[in-house]
Amino acid sequence: MTARHPHPAGTVQSLTVDCAALKDNFLGDPSARRVDVWTPAGHDGSGLPLLVDLAGYTGSGLSHTNWKNFGENVPERLDRLSGEGKLVPCVVAFPDCFTRLGGNQYVNSSVMGLWEDALLEDIVPAIEARLSCGGDGRRGVFGKSSGGYGAIYHALRHSDFWAGAACHSGDMGFELCYARDFPSALRALARHGGVQAFLDRLESNPKPSGSDIHVLMTLAMAASYDPDPSQHFGVRLPVDLETCERIDGLWANWLAFDPLEIAKTEASNLKRLKALFIDCGDVDQYDLVYGARRLHRLLEADGVDHRYEEFPDDHSGIDYRMDVSLPFLAERLSA
Repeated sequence: MTARHPHPAGTVQSLTVDCAALKDNFLGDPSARRVDVWTPAGHDGSGLPLLVDLAGYTGSGLSHTNWKNFGENVPERLDRLSGEGKLVPCVVAFPDCFTRLGGNQYVNSSVMGLWEDALLEDIVPAIEARLSCGGDGRRGVFGKSSGGYGAIYHALRHSDFWAGAACHSGDMGFELCYARDFPSALRALARHGGVQAFLDRLESNPKPSGSDIHVLMTLAMAASYDPDPSQHFGVRLPVDLETCERIDGLWANWLAFDPLEIAKTEASNLKRLKALFIDCGDVDQYDLVYGARRLHRLLEADGVDHRYEEFPDDHSGIDYRMDVSLPFLAERLSA
């Protein structure tokens, strides 16, 4: 249990951003999105660097600002770090990016929505205009799991926009972290009569199981990396539904989004960043540590300045790692 601290509380305000990039999206998700924004005590945000939090799958930025039992929510964590003098003044934004398929990879998809564009063209500009924060060279993105994926993907693709990134246990090494789930997903789909029947049942189920949500995650990845609007919910899997044999052309569409594959040709983009932080638990139950190690080696070989750490833990309940990454990002982006 985390002891409550005596430090002054910052301010959390809520904005609503109408995202043009999400208008009329395939899933029918709202284009108007709430964004909670934290500013440190004694500051209104003006002139401060901006950090944007990308939540993991099944999460939302709003869950990070909500009350939390037996511990700190993220604004309380920021208040403590700020009060202890470990976090230089910065603005931290928590956008709600939840979708009908349970989460987000923060890429443009004809099914999930143009989330890459929504962040770059709608959400961040609206925050910066309202609080006079961020701007060129002073924007950072961070997240864990799918949010960590989003952070490293955006750093690789948009180092002209973001100046820093922190990837906590991010999805990478797709052969290790995703392909292992195809057999169990196929068993669940066969049991329920296919993708359409599974998704229809899940949406009407008042208490979906954890295993059903895990299958949904596989379908959400398919809708992110290889969307097919001709299919129910835009989902097609890169395997034969009877034999689980990989369909090479479809799997290649997934791999085009794997940070390990992108970094083979785009790693030099990361040299433009002021700050790059990558970490993973050394017993991550989704085997993401192996992808993290591969990316670390690749970046070392390419001479990309970055901070890489492993810690003795798994994938779950690791918000405490923000105590390391956020001060690092904020300090570098303040320079």
